[in-house]
Amino acid sequence: MISVIIPAYNEETYIKTCLELVLASDQPPGPPVQVIVAANGCIDATAQVARALTDDFAAKGWRLDVLELSEGSKTKALNAGDAIAQFDIRAYVDADVHVSPALIGELARVLDRPDAAYAGGRPQIRATRNFISKRYARFWQNLPFMADGVPGCGVYAVNAAGRARWDQFPDVISDDMFVRFHFAQDEMIGVDPTYSWPITAEFKALVRVRRRQDQGLAELRDLLPDLAADSERTAPDIATKAALFLRDPIGFVIYAAVAVTVHTPLFRNRRRWERGR
Repeated sequence: MISVIIPAYNEETYIKTCLELVLASDQPPGPPVQVIVAANGCIDATAQVARALTDDFAAKGWRLDVLELSEGSKTKALNAGDAIAQFDIRAYVDADVHVSPALIGELARVLDRPDAAYAGGRPQIRATRNFISKRYARFWQNLPFMADGVPGCGVYAVNAAGRARWDQFPDVISDDMFVRFHFAQDEMIGVDPTYSWPITAEFKALVRVRRRQDQGLAELRDLLPDLAADSERTAPDIATKAALFLRDPIGFVIYAAVAVTVHTPLFRNRRRWERGR
């Protein structure tokens, strides 16, 4: 019923836990789950670590495919995973994500429908000891887009009719926003099961990641102006910002400081797709 596609670039530290938690997922109705790891441009042991779990997946009756691609491109990795996916429902999962046991099955259940749909779970940020990152993460998770929407950062899924809305993933910075732009708000389904991913522990890295996010959004507005115009507004209004400030003034100041620094020459991005860790 569902194929899970995991693009992975030099993720030997994270991929084992990611796959073990996917494997610990509840079995959705229908055929066994297919999991595809698309290791792209890796110079570490990502593919070998992933492939070592093949027998564990087989013991559960699930299929694990590990691709080794020469080019380090997340979107090309997504396309390669799509090319061998057996099932029409697709979940796209980042390699540093930890899924809860019910998430994959719940995504498969709500997307088992003929009309186009997009779905995601409830995102959480894994604990960090760094004060700035901790307060930034807490504030970010309380933004309306994160707390009340279906953000899809780290994990998103679509059904067959939804996936038919685009051909291949283009070479864009923000694949998750690219996909979101193809769906109206009433076609997005939030499910209760959670997932988590790590956050960087340095202010300068927070700035670089936020700059990458802004650049990715600007890129999509140029590439897909009509879809961008139709997408819902995610920035909070003045009243919401005031309420957020009163609720968490320290988090507000840190979040605002990152947003302002993005527009300065400080901490220039080192690569087009800047990691959050």
